[in-house]
Amino acid sequence: MGDRFQGWPEDAQRFFIGLQLDNSKAYFEAHRATYLRCVRGPMEALVAATEPEFGASKIFRANRDIRFSADKSPYRTDIAATVGDGWVSLSAGGLMVASGWYQVERPELERFRAAVAGERGVELASLLDRLRSDGFEVWGEELKLVPKPHAKDHPRAALLRHKRLLVGRRYGLQPWLGTPEALDRVVAVWRAAGPVMDWVRASVA
Repeated sequence: MGDRFQGWPEDAQRFFIGLQLDNSKAYFEAHRATYLRCVRGPMEALVAATEPEFGASKIFRANRDIRFSADKSPYRTDIAATVGDGWVSLSAGGLMVASGWYQVERPELERFRAAVAGERGVELASLLDRLRSDGFEVWGEELKLVPKPHAKDHPRAALLRHKRLLVGRRYGLQPWLGTPEALDRVVAVWRAAGPVMDWVRASVA
């Protein structure tokens, strides 16, 4: 829209609460103006402000792809976007911000695990420990067992069970969501995650 990011107004949360209660075309169309002004408009302003530092962006469509889903609800109950390695999502439950390695091919995953198992893995574990101590969460540990040929009791067994790697924060509903400070919070997460992504790129290249 070309406007500076000013935060998401309270009507954004009200829109999502209503959509959770009535996830229908009738509801969405009746509140489309609110969606564009209070939900998508601020997201467009946020990605425009962050693209110069973090890279190309994509805002996800409001419509869900229900072709292969048991859940036939036609609309997402959040608005989400990627900017470079970063992810940001707003829903009735508040704001979630993350950065990470999402789409992982098998050869990349094998190089990642080899690096985790070796000396360089100590550096990654240390980076993640510091982020956790600062209130970040780490996601992507999806295997129940340590994959072969790595030992089950490897000191970084948890990292070896990852199939992707994401770090981020769930902010929930905060008073600053309706202010420009929300942009600062998003950017702070992505910057803090930068060394992790640098490690990943250097290890899987």
